[in-house]
Amino acid sequence: MKNTALIMAGGRGERFWPRSRRNLPKQFLSITDDGKTMIQLTAERLLPIVDIEDIYVVTNRDYLPLVRDQLPGVPAENIICEPVGRNTAPCIALGTAMISKKYEEAVMMVLPSDHLVKYSSLFQTTLRDACEVAEKGDNLVTIGITPDYPETGYGYIKFINDISESSGRAFRVESFTEKPDLEKAKEYLASDDYLWNSGMFLWKLSTIKKCYEELLPDIYDAMQRISKAAGTREQDIVIDELFPSLPSISIDYGIMERAENIYTIPGTFGWDDVGSWLALERIKRSNESGNIVDGNIITINTRNCIIQGTDKLIATVGLKDLVIVDTKDATLICSRDHTADIKKVLENLKICNRSEYL
Repeated sequence: MKNTALIMAGGRGERFWPRSRRNLPKQFLSITDDGKTMIQLTAERLLPIVDIEDIYVVTNRDYLPLVRDQLPGVPAENIICEPVGRNTAPCIALGTAMISKKYEEAVMMVLPSDHLVKYSSLFQTTLRDACEVAEKGDNLVTIGITPDYPETGYGYIKFINDISESSGRAFRVESFTEKPDLEKAKEYLASDDYLWNSGMFLWKLSTIKKCYEELLPDIYDAMQRISKAAGTREQDIVIDELFPSLPSISIDYGIMERAENIYTIPGTFGWDDVGSWLALERIKRSNESGNIVDGNIITINTRNCIIQGTDKLIATVGLKDLVIVDTKDATLICSRDHTADIKKVLENLKICNRSEYL
């Protein structure tokens, strides 16, 4: 069966401010030493499994030039623009509508554009196994990540850890849970029955369309109308008419938590969702003082800091446990313990009508 992929690339990456901005969000940035952006790496990892002409991207209309520039091999008609953000269920429905115009049936992989994977070959093996499970029937497959510490920033997947309930490497999902507190996360880690919810999914086109029809009929109706108009002069007109009125709902809440025949495959391929500046500790090597530095940096008696600059000299003396990010027009100085509050800076900038810094 034909494999297709949908890359979701409409997010703004606010916790990576001030490098991630409205006009250049996180997925279009390079934070690895190879110089490739996160969306480029996402597409590259798929190529052994999915032909480039079968990779689709859903993004914000403002980011169309960025996608075209960074993914020149993806056909122009495969880059789908949302007129407004409406969460993952409408986003995936839009992609499903466009792929269904080309293929009556195919396996569809759904992946965020701003995650990193350390071991690509293991990742590709996991995707191939997931494709087999998706092809077998009306199965929804999610890639779970085997946790190695009690993370409170992720949702979790509880699976039935029983070989009799499995399908190859895939285990039947019992439930999805919201982001836990620290004590609950420690319980999940100790139980061996929980995985991190990575936000990566696989299914057949026919399977996911049945789920939308049953569980999200309003979105399904819009999806059918958009699919009919796909590839015609009416395509953008129909999307602009229907998409803004769709409910803002996640695929997890709208379908995955309510559907049957859900399986998960544990992934151990060095996954990271790059959720904040602290992710650099898992991606880059620190120096002998525990610092992760990039740019024109001098550190004196500075320990356990993340310092990101450009050409301007940044000199630090007697600091520890800070995140410092310097750009042309903004500088962030943040305690490591408060990186989750970076979004509050953006909220304040919006209140103060200082949109030039967003």
